[in-house]
Amino acid sequence: METILGIKGTDFVMLAADTMQAKSLIFMKDDQSKIHRLSDFHMMATVGDGGDTIQFTDFISKNLQLYRIAHGYHLSAKATAHFTRRNLADYLRTNTRYQVAMLLAGYDPVEGPDLHYIDSLGAAQSINHAGHGWGSMFCGSILQRFWHPKLTQMEGYSILKKCVGEVQKRLIINQRNFDVYLVDKRGMRKMEAINPGSLSRIC
Repeated sequence: METILGIKGTDFVMLAADTMQAKSLIFMKDDQSKIHRLSDFHMMATVGDGGDTIQFTDFISKNLQLYRIAHGYHLSAKATAHFTRRNLADYLRTNTRYQVAMLLAGYDPVEGPDLHYIDSLGAAQSINHAGHGWGSMFCGSILQRFWHPKLTQMEGYSILKKCVGEVQKRLIINQRNFDVYLVDKRGMRKMEAINPGSLSRIC
């Protein structure tokens, strides 16, 4: 009962994730952040078991910090995605398997913005737009229809608003609030949340 979305533009990547936390059919709270900061220029949106998502993202974040301290520079988004995918795949073959699917976004001064789709089985793919969770089923056609190679930040945010509007209209589960984060050459930062109040304004 979770939804995460990602879209890549000319010089940025934007992630959106609902903030609902539920257990089975019980609504727990509506302020659970599912977008995690890995470093100044990397972030990850996760869906899956609550404990697994927190523990795995913390493990990846600490290893990225260790790499930066040891070598004096950040890993690129592509290298971070490979490291994350390899660890997730390795844990599949142990008794501590993580039930986590994710979107990894990052920005590198040389390689530019990058968005990676990583599923719970360790398969990874660099992609222009993607989603995980129930709500993403309604967003694929919207992302394909409106995405283009020269996408600006305002256009990307508007597309995410269209996606969230469709999720709230068609999904029986009420995912009323979505956090939105952006990463570009200035680093990671939070944007205005998408909720019924912001959707009432024209995209």
